[in-house]
Amino acid sequence: MMGKSNSIKIVNRFNPLKSNFLKLGILLLCMFVLGACTSNESAGDNKDGKHISFLYNFATNSLDPHVDTSYVPLRAGITETLVKLDEENLTIAPWLAESWEGKDGKEWTIKLREDVTFQNGNKMDANSVKASLDRALKESVAIQNALKIENIEAEEYTLHITLKEAFPEFISELVNPNVSIIDVTEKDIVNHPVGTGPFKLESFTPGSKLELVKYDGYWDGASNLDSVTFAFNEDANARSLALKSGQVDIVFRPEVESLDSLKAMDGIKVESTSTFRVHQITMNMERESIKDLNVRRAIDALIDRQEIVDSILLGYGEAATGPFLPSLPFAPTYEESESGSDVAVQYLKEAGYSLVDGKMQKDGQQLKWTLLTYSARADLPLIAQVFQSDAKQIGIDVEIRQIDIPEEYMASNRDWDLATYSNLTAPRGDAGYYLNATYHPTGALNFSGTEDPALTAIIDELNKTVDQSERANLAKEAADYVHDNVINSFVLHPATIAAYNDKKVANWKTSLSEYYMITNKLDVK
Repeated sequence: MMGKSNSIKIVNRFNPLKSNFLKLGILLLCMFVLGACTSNESAGDNKDGKHISFLYNFATNSLDPHVDTSYVPLRAGITETLVKLDEENLTIAPWLAESWEGKDGKEWTIKLREDVTFQNGNKMDANSVKASLDRALKESVAIQNALKIENIEAEEYTLHITLKEAFPEFISELVNPNVSIIDVTEKDIVNHPVGTGPFKLESFTPGSKLELVKYDGYWDGASNLDSVTFAFNEDANARSLALKSGQVDIVFRPEVESLDSLKAMDGIKVESTSTFRVHQITMNMERESIKDLNVRRAIDALIDRQEIVDSILLGYGEAATGPFLPSLPFAPTYEESESGSDVAVQYLKEAGYSLVDGKMQKDGQQLKWTLLTYSARADLPLIAQVFQSDAKQIGIDVEIRQIDIPEEYMASNRDWDLATYSNLTAPRGDAGYYLNATYHPTGALNFSGTEDPALTAIIDELNKTVDQSERANLAKEAADYVHDNVINSFVLHPATIAAYNDKKVANWKTSLSEYYMITNKLDVK
């Protein structure tokens, strides 16, 4: 790890940057206020009945739940899935499905609830659920690969599903918000999906906000709230200022530097919880320099994880060695490895590079990387700038490129070397989702372009294994393989933080999985 003197330098060099972010945040907040009308209206004082205003960190231009990567329809309480994650026990619990059975892992029978209606009053039965699943499979190759469904048969309130191969963890994949159940007979699914959740969509302004009203016929009991505003602002400081000014009632991921001032305010409560999320540096394995294991080891050695946790997240997180939180049963135990610029230089020497006139070179060509980042997670651009600065100290030029939607850009473009990215690694309470999505050749989040037969074989074996202890061992084996071969570098596990007006908001719960936000339990005091 780097010395203390370097730690002080990191903190100091980002004070001007933070000051600029503050000015920008204030400007954006003003624009937000003007665009959204008055502060009282935004907070819902002029709404009829009980109202909550919620401010989220990711904007979306589509509400199609089968392809929307921000998962807003489920988070906003419009849609639901067949099963959900029990966040207290880390087990799969019934939701729209009442029960299920699949002894051989290939033939599955799912019994649906019989008291559920869509928000347009239509009955949710096996035929409507099949139609929704069929559409999800048609619209998303990622869902096809994840679910492995060959055939679905519907019978009243029972689904009979045949998979292409035995897949014991099939039911856990149905937690995925992209498998939300909607009424596909509706014409405008992109702008107005109709689900089974406690809130139905009244209006949607792409990139700005949703206006929601309670669904009186909700199967699990109608909400006490009459309406909810679910708005977007990707600037963390602006989100914090919106809560301070009374613009909104709940803010997801306020700026960490504002937390002390928020806690000091009368009536504001800040909640922080561990999460299944990891901030990582994704490596494009198709780029020539990144193909070299020693170069990847050098990249990993340059990351001063604890310093980033302390100076950027102000302690709201923990340094990461692998993708999974150490407390999870399938997280390996890693030996501490050396890091720092000297270690990175040594790895680069082994890869054939040398420092000439202050430039890290090989065959007369300076080592340069393009590093992608995005502002919706305020700490990622700062992590990128720390890495850029540390790489410069050993003669490597890093160009930081800001992008809007990382999943879309990385899937469509290969003109980059590295990317700061944040990923949920165990949102189903199991390692299978992350390993399949990120490292299997068919994975929807395999932005590194990993096609490693040895790693794929481990994941394939995991997919057909039922015994939980054996699954844990295979997950550890896969995670160890990723670690040893430095297929991506893991920086930290951020805490999930929410802040809200405790004098008004009742029954808010900061979700461990980050899926369940606007629920029928949410209320005002």
